[in-house]
Amino acid sequence: MNASTSPTRNAPPERIRFKLDGRSVKLDTRVHAARGDLADLALAGVLFSAHYARAVELTCVAAGAPVLLDDTPKAQAVSELLRGESFHALDVTAEWAWGFCGHDGYVGYVRREALDVRETANSRIITGTAPLFSAPDIKSRIADYWPRGALFAAEAKGDFFACAEGYVHQRHVASLDALESDWVATAEHYLGQPYVWGGRGHRGIDCSGLVQVALGQCGIKVPRDTDLQREGIGSPIAPDAPLRRGDFVFFPGHVGIMTDGDHLLHANAHWMSVVIEPLADVVGRLAADHADPIIARRRISA
Repeated sequence: MNASTSPTRNAPPERIRFKLDGRSVKLDTRVHAARGDLADLALAGVLFSAHYARAVELTCVAAGAPVLLDDTPKAQAVSELLRGESFHALDVTAEWAWGFCGHDGYVGYVRREALDVRETANSRIITGTAPLFSAPDIKSRIADYWPRGALFAAEAKGDFFACAEGYVHQRHVASLDALESDWVATAEHYLGQPYVWGGRGHRGIDCSGLVQVALGQCGIKVPRDTDLQREGIGSPIAPDAPLRRGDFVFFPGHVGIMTDGDHLLHANAHWMSVVIEPLADVVGRLAADHADPIIARRRISA
């Protein structure tokens, strides 16, 4: 068929239409991508915006990339992408991408240079830090270090897995679907890592980031921030029930994981590290500022 006889030659472009019934609602912009001039197309019909955009899925290709509150280098980090995690971009400039993280929907700005085209991962890092070798040889130059939980597409090459950036030793890699089963043991891999606000394991981690990555590596998706986790993890524990391994204890702006009935594993600003210490010590430190330091206790039932 030639162009002169094509029935679609003069057809108008397809238009996306929606109808907003009632008032536009106020949403939590931490997990709903909406700003003054632009919103996620998925919110059309729920929230009024001057413009909407359809998200484009990209992949984090840096070992770790901060998710920032705004598009300035000195902006506060609110979360972090690890290598191989997806980012759904709604607005992209030469330096920045604005959108939301694929694993939890958290909204923010990421450096454009840390993102590339979508990649389908089949492997993940299972050690605290894995060297990325420039050749399939442990004596070769180390190109980078990837954190636990980093995702990538790889092909087995002898004792190594080959990926776009280099080679990772097989001892440091597991299949993407080989999930952990014990989130306490998983979280213990981060012991000693420095406390970094917004971190999720690349050179530092915060309290809710530790909970999120530990559960995520066990196949359990949870929100990013402590207040969201307090409502989204498991079920409340009865006030008279003793705590046990794997329970979650929430404080004002803080969360930790019980390793047994008496000890808490947490990333905290007091020690500036991930530590295990008696729960009673944590409660005692907070008692001066909070009449009831423990505000929630949650449990994921088997």
